[in-house]
Amino acid sequence: MIGTLQTFALDCPDPTALAGFYAGLVGGKVVDEDGGNEWVELRGDYGTALSFQRVETYRPPSWPGQERPQQSHIDIGVTDLDAAQAAVLTLGATLLEDWNGTKTWRVFADPVGHPFCLCAC
Repeated sequence: MIGTLQTFALDCPDPTALAGFYAGLVGGKVVDEDGGNEWVELRGDYGTALSFQRVETYRPPSWPGQERPQQSHIDIGVTDLDAAQAAVLTLGATLLEDWNGTKTWRVFADPVGHPFCLCAC
């Protein structure tokens, strides 16, 4: 091992808002240490972290096309896909793909277009 994972950072137009979305999805505390909404962290209860950095010229990835590829995504384990889907849609997610219920995961976009999956566990 060379090091330890400190965070996974997502570019976005409004770090505080996107951190709030993910806090609603997976819990944790939104922290903006500098107070400038340039770099905001979502700190989880188990040492996990997601970070969000402001990019003025942010352009969301496209799904499923490759004009602006997703580059990365986050998988979230859930026990009830239907209930989790309803909850993330309420938070502001957009359903991208559900394969008419034939898969054990569904693809969504967060409020600024980053893909993430809800996966049955």
